[in-house]
Amino acid sequence: MIADFLLIDNSNSFTKFALGWTDRLGPSRKLPTKDLTAAAVKKTLGRWRWKAVVLSSVVPQKGDLLAKILAATPVLRVSAKIKLGVGIEYPRPHTIGADRLANATGAFIKHGAPVVVVDFGTAVSFDIISPAGRYVGGVIAPGLEAMTDYLHQRTALLPKITLLEPPSAIGKSTKHAMLAGAVYGYRGLVRQILKEIGKDLGITHDLPVVATGGYAELIVAGLPEIKLVEPNLTLEGLRIIAGLNGL
Repeated sequence: MIADFLLIDNSNSFTKFALGWTDRLGPSRKLPTKDLTAAAVKKTLGRWRWKAVVLSSVVPQKGDLLAKILAATPVLRVSAKIKLGVGIEYPRPHTIGADRLANATGAFIKHGAPVVVVDFGTAVSFDIISPAGRYVGGVIAPGLEAMTDYLHQRTALLPKITLLEPPSAIGKSTKHAMLAGAVYGYRGLVRQILKEIGKDLGITHDLPVVATGGYAELIVAGLPEIKLVEPNLTLEGLRIIAGLNGL
């Protein structure tokens, strides 16, 4: 079966590929962005077939390469210049990351406004849709893995750790102490940023928030402020964008 769309989320760490139809997402695959070559893309996509491509890229060189590789079918690159289904109220719209625009579209179309998207990727990004249904800005902070990798790289005795729920706040080993600092500290960072965003929007209780990204489930497990986790929000946003732009 030929899919309506090939959806691509080209981010700093991984590039995700998914087949999509006007009413649903299909199977997905991914490869490390650093390993993205014409041969690797061909191998990853295998026998998949599609009618058009929707590409979100925050890695310009790799995005250009993907557009060139896949030029046999129409390629729509996500930017603030295309139809997104959500208004843009931002001083320099062209500077908004394509993945953030896809997240904003997915969250707004599926959940309405106001809504905040928290994307736990290489960086953690907060994207805010106002009560009027407009993208009004966001917040960017270091990603959870970037913080722990930094400690490992910049100190002689701190190990590289696998991120998971710490057994308690008081560390009984170096690894335990790092996990507590990372996970509990990160939850505090997210909670305070959401609190300040709510103040700016005039919403002090029950701010609608949708989380996505690799560490969303881990962090949200201890954050009652966030009730929705949608791992495929970016891809869903790309699927919706495809329909809005007549693909």
